[in-house]
Amino acid sequence: MNKKNRDNALVEKKDQPKPLDQILDEQIEMSLHEFNRSSIGLLLSAFSAGLEIGFSFLLMGLVYTMLGYDADPVTVKVFLALCYPLGFLFVILGRSELFTEHTALAMLPVLKKEVGIRQLFSLWGLVYAGNLVGGFLFSFIIVHYGPEIGFLDAWVFGEIAHHLVDYPMSTIFMSAIFAGWLMGLLGWLLTSSRDTISRIFIIFLITTVIGLAGFHHCIVGSIEVFSGVLSGAISLGHYFNFQISATFGNILGGAFFVSLLKYSHVRA
Repeated sequence: MNKKNRDNALVEKKDQPKPLDQILDEQIEMSLHEFNRSSIGLLLSAFSAGLEIGFSFLLMGLVYTMLGYDADPVTVKVFLALCYPLGFLFVILGRSELFTEHTALAMLPVLKKEVGIRQLFSLWGLVYAGNLVGGFLFSFIIVHYGPEIGFLDAWVFGEIAHHLVDYPMSTIFMSAIFAGWLMGLLGWLLTSSRDTISRIFIIFLITTVIGLAGFHHCIVGSIEVFSGVLSGAISLGHYFNFQISATFGNILGGAFFVSLLKYSHVRA
């Protein structure tokens, strides 16, 4: 094969999606790497992700402030959905540890029987705790200093929080299943893609769908709702109702609809 034919073959291969077996093997390998990380390294990475994902909320609050309290609801929904991907781009491209990625990814070595369920819960617990603590800190900073600096208004915290908590827990749970499902698919598609531009597009597309549909994400949503608590717009009880429902829904969506189904049909 001459050089031109080799180059054409490489370009053609790059343009094609990876085989299913390769995607699954790469996801298992990436997940095993996380299981083998030190607890402090995992916790710090998760804490960083909890802070970074908060920039989605910051941009949403900034844009909502610019649109104004009396803005058309449809316009607000579209603009805020377009703000939603920012924090995910920071976290995923920066390779920080986000809980809703691990709900799907970390299940695969368990299904392959390379790690135990206790290790899975330990990994989930560390990442979840780190994400929440980072998010709490971001909420504290943004609620106390955002209005003071002047880039967003205090009423924004309550408005955004109410859009998440004004539902029965069963509705939040079902909504969170869709969010977890989409986040699991996001991880699968990112492994399938071969270049950074494709990854950016995939992250933007899927997280915009989550934002536009109003699906409940337990980490970004924690920041949004906890900010509402700190501002006095909603109660702590609202926060716990949201957080419990969204967390279990995200886990089910990612672990069952992505990990279990993908693993089963690829290995069948």
